[in-house]
Amino acid sequence: MKRYDGQVAVVTGASSGIGRRVARDLGFRGAIVVGVARRAELLEQLREQLRTTSSRSDTVAFDVTDAEAFRACLAEIEQRYCRIDVLINNAGIYESTPATEPCEQAYARLMATNFFAAVTSTYTVLPGMLRRGTGIIVNVSSDSARAPDARGGGYAASKAALATFSEGIDLEVRKRGVCVHVLYPAWVPTAMGLGDGTNPPPPKPVRRSEAQVSDLLLERMGGPRLNINASRLPLLALIARTTMPGLYTRAIQRIVSNE
Repeated sequence: MKRYDGQVAVVTGASSGIGRRVARDLGFRGAIVVGVARRAELLEQLREQLRTTSSRSDTVAFDVTDAEAFRACLAEIEQRYCRIDVLINNAGIYESTPATEPCEQAYARLMATNFFAAVTSTYTVLPGMLRRGTGIIVNVSSDSARAPDARGGGYAASKAALATFSEGIDLEVRKRGVCVHVLYPAWVPTAMGLGDGTNPPPPKPVRRSEAQVSDLLLERMGGPRLNINASRLPLLALIARTTMPGLYTRAIQRIVSNE
């Protein structure tokens, strides 16, 4: 089991789901963890759990879409602990954006949380990481970024933007000791993954638990690969779109028409 003894890790979206599990597992592996999210009550519970492994771990409640507050929070964490070794941008939201309805505000909210918040935090922690010549940044994307769903174009666009942003940054900073990763967690039965509960879960090959995703991430981050794929099956969609675009499009349209 890979250890993170003494490393300072910031995890956004830490109040529930994948973020909460990753924050707890980082603590079990020796890290000093600061969990960030909006829901203060859930963060209070997380703080108690984190402090069973490190008395220096903490949580902070605020909205990551407030760029000025987010920058100030990260600067305060860096001043308090003298560094940030690991940043995991997990905070995210989902909103339906059907083509038949005006969705400008939904797109704005999706981009603010899923993309621009990660841009803010990445540029805030990078100077310190580059100065020390070491650091890890993980941005949590989605397989929807590779194969969008009907009525989910806004979410897919925000996650695709996050993935390409991450790749561009990684190309610049990896040779200087900072690793940037894009996590594709497959389908996880979190509140976001379950939605309103009316849609059936996807096939078993693309289902993962929070524990499985967390273990995979903590074992692989800091390694040589940009992408960390919890399931390889969605990669077949990329191959199909490239080699058989007509067949792929017709198959997706049939799925949409049956919904």
